[in-house]
Amino acid sequence: MSLINIYQAGTIEAGCDEAGRGCLAGPVVAAAVILPPHFNNDILNDSKQLSEAKRNTLRKIIENEAIAWGVAAVSAKEIDKINILNASILAMHKALTKLKVVPNHIIVDGNKFKPYNNIPHTTVIKGDAKYMSIAAASILAKTHRDQLMLRLAQWYTHYDWQNNKGYPTKKHKAAILSYGVCKHHRKTFGLCNEQQLLMFQ
Repeated sequence: MSLINIYQAGTIEAGCDEAGRGCLAGPVVAAAVILPPHFNNDILNDSKQLSEAKRNTLRKIIENEAIAWGVAAVSAKEIDKINILNASILAMHKALTKLKVVPNHIIVDGNKFKPYNNIPHTTVIKGDAKYMSIAAASILAKTHRDQLMLRLAQWYTHYDWQNNKGYPTKKHKAAILSYGVCKHHRKTFGLCNEQQLLMFQ
C-alpha cells in the first residue's frame, strides 16, 4: 500500500514520530518533518519495515528535500522522572520547536499527544505506515537515535549497544545482570531490575 502525501489538504503539515520507546537504555528520540506538497518516494515506509541501508539512504533524501525537519532527544534520566509516554511527547514538542517553518497542522503516530502551541493536531494509529511525513519522521528519529547509541556503545562496551541499540536482547539483559546498570539505563523500567531480569532468563 502506497503512503498518502498529506492528511489535511491545503495546510503546512508536520508529521511526528519517535524511536526508542521500548528500550532499556538511551534516550527517546523524536522527529518532526514537513515535506513538500508533491513529495514522493517509492522506498519510504515505516522505519521498522526497512533495512538499515535503506533508512540511511532515506535520511539523506529527507534532510535534503524536506521543507523543514527537526530532531530532539529526551534522556533516560528525564524518562525516569516523567515516564516514557510524557518523555515521548516532550521529545516531539522539542523536535517541532526546531522546525524553521511553523506548521498549521500536526499529525502524530499513535493515539496520544498533547497540544503544541495551539496548533491543531491529529493522532493516527500506525500513521508511520500511512502518511509520508510521519514515515519520514520515523526514519529521522530512528537513524539519529541509532547513531547516538553507536557513539555511546564505544564508552559502554559491556552492553552490546552497537547491535541492540538499547533494546532488551538476551545479551543486553545478561550484561545488566553481570555489570549492573549505568547512567544511561532507564531505572524505572522493570527489566533494569535484577530480580525482574532473573525471572525472564
